[in-house]
Amino acid sequence: MKAPALNVQPLDTGTTFRSQVYHALKQAITEMDIYDHPTEIRLEERQLSDLLGVSRTPIREALSLLEQEGFIRLQPRRGVFVVRKTKTEIVEMIQAWAALESMAARLAAQHAADEDIRTLWDLFRNFEQRSPMDHVTEYSDANIAFHKNIIRLSGSSLLQEMTDNLFIHVRAIRKLTIGQDNRAERSIHDHKEIIKALERRDADLAERLVREHTLGLAAHVEKHCDFLDD
Repeated sequence: MKAPALNVQPLDTGTTFRSQVYHALKQAITEMDIYDHPTEIRLEERQLSDLLGVSRTPIREALSLLEQEGFIRLQPRRGVFVVRKTKTEIVEMIQAWAALESMAARLAAQHAADEDIRTLWDLFRNFEQRSPMDHVTEYSDANIAFHKNIIRLSGSSLLQEMTDNLFIHVRAIRKLTIGQDNRAERSIHDHKEIIKALERRDADLAERLVREHTLGLAAHVEKHCDFLDD
């Protein structure tokens, strides 16, 4: 299977190149499906320079920052590679996400505006009359948006910052596994129960439901995702 292409756009040359390159590359890497093919994803400085329309200097500066954050690794004489985690590391990251998102759910139940909580229902309107398993790609996008919105509704910028660096891997694994073992059907049921708990302002229940839902993904990865190397 062909490795995914990096989806980046030329930059606005009126602002700081390093900052723009960093944010553009981080966004593009975050949106890549890094676990649905067997080969490593290699980034070429020359290609990135051409795609972004800048010299290699800000590319190298941005790549250095991304390496410090654990998004990529620089290998002498081999090149630049997007980091892929082992199964053990993925499970640990999902467990950490469960802790952070469950606290976000508690804060959302306590502080989020009613209308903001109601918007969570909109993510699943298209699946009221049809099975998410029949539209798994579309449902996967809604599923990922739901979890990002729980973090956002917490109102905590620190929680958002802490989950950002986990998101690339958790997102990719959620997308890869959502069609397995009837997970999509169970997922939409869990999401609806979480929204109801948020609407009732039941912080304890919302926190518990989100934690159990995400830990269910960790258990699934541990049991079924043997393709991830340890």
